[in-house]
Amino acid sequence: MIKIGTALFEACEELEREKGITKEVIIDSLCDAMVTAYKKHLKQKDVPNVEAILDEQTGEIGVFRTKLVVDNVNDPDLEISLKDAKEIDEDVELEDEVKIEVTPENFGRIAAQSAKQVITQRIREAERKLVLDEFLEKKGTLTTGIIQRVENRNVIVNIGKTDAIMPQKEQIPGEYYKPGNRIRVFVLNVKETSRLPQVIVSHAHAEIVRELFELEVPEIEDGIVEIKSISREAGYRTKIAVLSNDPDVDSVGACIGPRGSRIQTIIGELKNEKIDIVKYSDDPVEYIVNALSPARIVSVDILADDEYSKEAFVVVPDDQLSLAIGRDGQNVRLAHKLTGWKIDIKSESQAEKMEYAPQNTAPSNEEEDVNDDDIVDEISEEIKEEEEYGLDEEDTQELQSEESEEV
Repeated sequence: MIKIGTALFEACEELEREKGITKEVIIDSLCDAMVTAYKKHLKQKDVPNVEAILDEQTGEIGVFRTKLVVDNVNDPDLEISLKDAKEIDEDVELEDEVKIEVTPENFGRIAAQSAKQVITQRIREAERKLVLDEFLEKKGTLTTGIIQRVENRNVIVNIGKTDAIMPQKEQIPGEYYKPGNRIRVFVLNVKETSRLPQVIVSHAHAEIVRELFELEVPEIEDGIVEIKSISREAGYRTKIAVLSNDPDVDSVGACIGPRGSRIQTIIGELKNEKIDIVKYSDDPVEYIVNALSPARIVSVDILADDEYSKEAFVVVPDDQLSLAIGRDGQNVRLAHKLTGWKIDIKSESQAEKMEYAPQNTAPSNEEEDVNDDDIVDEISEEIKEEEEYGLDEEDTQELQSEESEEV
């Protein structure tokens, strides 16, 4: 047996406090390392019935081999005679198994080198698994971190046991990310790698707004008010559609809070990003009207409403057109994302011009309309009439002479 002492157990307790790796993981790693070192010592890859045992009471560890008690030993590596087994344990009987210590002399240095490599690898694997399990649970949720640095336009955020990456597309445009500042981010994805898992976070995701409303509005957390949809252009503007499941509770008012206290807290967290809170409705016309607020709407016509297309034609007062569309089309774009409807907006004067615009008519010049086929058809009709009314040859000649005189 090799004396280890209490240092190993103190190190195990420290690792468990710092990284959450249990003592059992370290002890199992040490035992596996002892077995690996023993096999190398024997220069054999396959050595059956070998295990390492650590006695926590004495602080000693050794390599043991399990052998079967028999009358006649045929394989000394796997079997032991009853006489020899009695020297180890007086109560042993035939067909029993006994553990025999086979720890080589001067084995401590070899075992220590092997143990260092194995334990280091096992600690990394255990740490990687702990981080992976933790952040797989946090995927799709909000967490708080500290900005570490900016590398190649990516922001590195420490979120506990690992550093997360915030790509440029997940950052708020114009935002300055100063190292050392605390930041609330959305865990977007967790990628498994050969080292520590790579955690991708976002500061621009629409779900950040949902999480903030759930934190600030008790009615949402209790299920009285429900968030139906969110559309966001991070750093500029957000629209959120809410529905109250209690007729006595105003969904919009609950989100705004007394004197706007709740919404102001959220706006401050989002660095003064504009937020439009609209009331959700199952009626598409009412929902579209609410989504286009603060613009006033004259009318909404549903052009298509099926599984393939949802289109609406909206008319607004002339002075409300720019407000309804928004700067660079932002208001109507957010309303489209919020409702899922394709929205075509026109002013009243534009709609009138569309309504009274001349339709495409056929050319008025009759000569241009006449073609050879029409002439043939007309002559055929005249012949049919002559035959129908019984005109004879003389009558036909008279008609022809009258037509020639008129010409």
